[in-house]
Amino acid sequence: MRCCGDPATILSAMTPTSEQTGPPGGGAGSDAGSEAGATSDWPKKAADLVDLLADVIHDRAIRPIMLAARIVVFGLIVAVTSLVVLVLVSIGLVRLLDVYAFGGRVWISYAVLGAVFSLFGTLAWSRRRPRPAVARD
Repeated sequence: MRCCGDPATILSAMTPTSEQTGPPGGGAGSDAGSEAGATSDWPKKAADLVDLLADVIHDRAIRPIMLAARIVVFGLIVAVTSLVVLVLVSIGLVRLLDVYAFGGRVWISYAVLGAVFSLFGTLAWSRRRPRPAVARD
């Protein structure tokens, strides 16, 4: 059961009101039926308070940790999958160049792919942003 209120609201709802306790001094409003109704209602309110506190703890502490863990796990999956795809594509390109382009001269295939990867690396390096300077104490 999800509650929308805050713990202070539930705590204030657990305190008996003048309708539940009757007038001071045991007047006409404080019969046994109203006391039994107020007494039997506090376990439900206490359970609601415990449920609300568990929901608040879950929403403020557990949920951000779970989100961070999901980000880390899915990031690792994407990184490993990308690495595997990069290796397989590299192997495929070497084989393709070796068999069809350069007729068994594998060193030329390696040189071409090395030049292509170096070009991509140089391009990526030139597009990087420098880190902001950190003030030292």
